[in-house]
Amino acid sequence: MHQYLFFVGDFPIRAYGVVLSLSIILATGAGYFFAKVDGRGYEKFLIDIGLIGGFFGLLGARLWDVFFFDWNYYHNHLTEILNVWQGGMAVQGGIVGGVLAGGIFAKSKNLDVIHLADLLAPAIILGQALGRCANLLNGDAFGAPTGSSFGIIYPETTLAFRTYGEQPLWPAEVWECQLDIVIFALLLIFRSTNYVRGQCFCLYVMLYSAARFFLENFRGDYNDLAFGILKSAQLTAAIAFIIFFGAFIFLSLRRK
Repeated sequence: MHQYLFFVGDFPIRAYGVVLSLSIILATGAGYFFAKVDGRGYEKFLIDIGLIGGFFGLLGARLWDVFFFDWNYYHNHLTEILNVWQGGMAVQGGIVGGVLAGGIFAKSKNLDVIHLADLLAPAIILGQALGRCANLLNGDAFGAPTGSSFGIIYPETTLAFRTYGEQPLWPAEVWECQLDIVIFALLLIFRSTNYVRGQCFCLYVMLYSAARFFLENFRGDYNDLAFGILKSAQLTAAIAFIIFFGAFIFLSLRRK
């Protein structure tokens, strides 16, 4: 595990930034392939959608983390809000920011936004899986102590080490990466069925929300409870699951 790949003078080239950039590039490439196979000509817009969605996804991920998870710190350190290398990128905020920005752009080009969302759902979850690899390399999204000899011990330069020292931690971000790949495969399988327009994206949100809700039990990078009930990520995952499960069922009933 190396936070820094190499240095250009005194400037570090961080593994986090490189892998995160690759996640956007490869997700856009996968989306291009799905659009090309689909045959509607949407692929000619995919580079723009990838760049716009990637930029606003990163911005949404950062602001979501700052305001929902770490505002107690950042309201006294406003100049550090954009210091993403310190750690702090919330996947849920990235999804909201990237999907909204990409959807607005697609709408401006008169594309079928719902069909496009179905089309790109597997590409989005693939990008999320690669993004979790970046978190592992940076040690900024990590598990709680396992209480045993099993677990990941992070280098001294990471936020995980500064938080828990040499205690072995649950590999929560590794498990999320693996589950994201499983979801990627399930979405591809689902797209081969006679599903209703909009259901593939609903299924993506439902599966990811369920996985995230479960994995939050092993996370240790924050422990505050929203309304004294659930972690904030669990609460938003539960709300998202209920909304999109309802939409999934509604779409099925409307077809019948």
